[in-house]
Amino acid sequence: MERITGTMINYYFVCKRKLWYFIHDIQMEKENEDVQIGKLIDEKSYSREKKHITINNTISVDFIGKYNILHEVKKSKSIEEAGEWQIKYYIYYLRKKGVNIHKGIIDYPKLRQRQEVFLEKEDEIYIEKIIKEIKELKEGTIPNQISSKICKKCAYYELCYI
Repeated sequence: MERITGTMINYYFVCKRKLWYFIHDIQMEKENEDVQIGKLIDEKSYSREKKHITINNTISVDFIGKYNILHEVKKSKSIEEAGEWQIKYYIYYLRKKGVNIHKGIIDYPKLRQRQEVFLEKEDEIYIEKIIKEIKELKEGTIPNQISSKICKKCAYYELCYI
């Protein structure tokens, strides 16, 4: 596995077990109601922007605004850290490809809020560690379940708990 996607980075922070399922092509998101709501919010928001820009079949940026600012649209702040690292990874990835990206913004249209995200040097080191751990996870056995309040809304809930 050479390709590390933004979804993988996001799932790394949400749940390693969910990430393991995703890496092994066990994908349950299409049927999940919360995922459907998130997609609807994404579709209805920022309609004037050219959206869903896929680069090298690896990252998919929601849209790029003025001054090369990446935007990621999220439904809520419930897994805020995961969204922050996902957009940091996008900045990291694009900089490695020679694209000068200054910052990212996480947009929460439902909350009418946004958050600026910057990639610092120490973040780059941490991202490289995460990439290594994701590659190791692919070769390993399925991680244990986590007990988190977000589990009940997870697309993989039935695989973990039923």
